[in-house]
Amino acid sequence: MTSLTDADATPDGYGELRAQLATLTTEAFRPELADIDRLATAEIARIMNGEDQTVPAAVAERLPEIAAAIDGTAERMARGGRLIYAGAGTAGRLGVLDASECPPTFNTDPADVIGLIAGGPSAMVTAVEGAEDSKELAAADLEALELTADDTVVGISASGRTPYAIGAVEHARAKGALTLGLSCNADSALGAAAEHPLEIVVGPELLTGSTRLKAGTAQKLVLNMISTITMIRLGKTYGNLMVDVRASNEKLRARSRRIVALATGASDEEIETALAATDGEVKNAILTILGQVDGPTAAALLTESNGHLRAALAAAPRTT
Repeated sequence: MTSLTDADATPDGYGELRAQLATLTTEAFRPELADIDRLATAEIARIMNGEDQTVPAAVAERLPEIAAAIDGTAERMARGGRLIYAGAGTAGRLGVLDASECPPTFNTDPADVIGLIAGGPSAMVTAVEGAEDSKELAAADLEALELTADDTVVGISASGRTPYAIGAVEHARAKGALTLGLSCNADSALGAAAEHPLEIVVGPELLTGSTRLKAGTAQKLVLNMISTITMIRLGKTYGNLMVDVRASNEKLRARSRRIVALATGASDEEIETALAATDGEVKNAILTILGQVDGPTAAALLTESNGHLRAALAAAPRTT
């Protein structure tokens, strides 16, 4: 008679996976919270807020690894490579979110930063059965992008065991691309597969296994760092000003004018003249004012400096 104590012999047929999940910090049960549903709402909120406060400290422990991964990413993007996120469920949605915010914030081409989610775009709002369990699906999604060695692929998985994320990293590494593995468990399979393992161990969740909570917050913080600091390294900012912002609505048009004002101290009339001369490009407008050049010259200087405003200003032929 077969014993049901064997990991692969449980009545539901999921013994091996259940045993694997039982080893993960992100899946651990917390007995001290077993009666949380009996607490007052304010007390639950206090506990949850306290849990959230531990996340930045967990990220801080991995800052050297995060910085090294960002430097590698920026180096490849400077050569024309892309930043590609790949994940399933919450992790995939966070990658898509970060990618989708880069064009309006940094005026990147939508093809420069890409978010892949297991199951495709529809999985953003509705779970696609079995999609996260396929390494082959991840490889196919990357093949469709014609992956190159200049690209960076970030596999995202709270557990660090999601086949889709691991498959994406394995396929990318075989193609010579830079690979990052962002997870919330130590010694994860995803970390082992990636050149840069980023393992942010935030501990068990308030709700057992609900990794959209602390793990999701940790992943969001790290993704913010990856995209933002990479764009800083690529010259998409001037100091802490978003000089490559795309003015696609009234709020951003107003912000564009404020950024030019903060960078130059120019009058409203000067700012409008500069923006008119540069087709509304904030970085170019700043250069025309501070560098005392016309619109075409500003554009040429920025092209020569690979978009870095400080370098373009240093090269501007100011008149005395």
